[in-house]
Amino acid sequence: MGVENFTEVGTKVVAIGFNYPTVAEGFIDIPEVPLIFLKAKSSYITEGQEIVIPPDCKEVIHEVELGVVIGKRAKNIKKEEVFDYVAGYCAVNDITDVAFLRTALKKGTHWILAKSCDTFCPVSRFVPKEKIKDPDNVEIYCLVNGEEKQRDNTGIKAFDVPTILEYITKYITLEPGDLVLTGTPVGSTIIHPGDKVEMGITGVVHATFYVKK
Repeated sequence: MGVENFTEVGTKVVAIGFNYPTVAEGFIDIPEVPLIFLKAKSSYITEGQEIVIPPDCKEVIHEVELGVVIGKRAKNIKKEEVFDYVAGYCAVNDITDVAFLRTALKKGTHWILAKSCDTFCPVSRFVPKEKIKDPDNVEIYCLVNGEEKQRDNTGIKAFDVPTILEYITKYITLEPGDLVLTGTPVGSTIIHPGDKVEMGITGVVHATFYVKK
């Protein structure tokens, strides 16, 4: 089984928080280095599966992101060689309970309940890296019930893909099929049971999910 089946063959989801400066404002100071957190592999869903909001989660939001799929084992890689280790990309929604996140940030505790509930990582199909010339210059978007909520170019990130992967692999070995989330732009809003949530990379891939009623 190849890395195009990354939700099955990968070992982990590594994500970067507050990588779009306008998102960081109001929450934390803009990070000086990539702010790393993990999402549980069990949070993956693909098209045809529903986003399920746990009963005590009251402020669950969408966060569209560019996902980077790792193609081979990566440890201590350098910026100039990063793309030798990239197999492809996908659109991702880093579903987040923002109430849990605010509490965690205030108390300095972990983000796991905010980020890793089952179904909190909807992903599109795999896109081979040849289809995206520059991952730091693509447009990502999210719509809820047909209304556009997020649309921005990945070029406005604080840390680009080479910087992110170089930094992560100083500390964490990335394995084939692992997914790296690169941050979300402004526009995230609360989603509710019955909502239709669409996301994509403009001109490349589109995916649709529904929130379970």
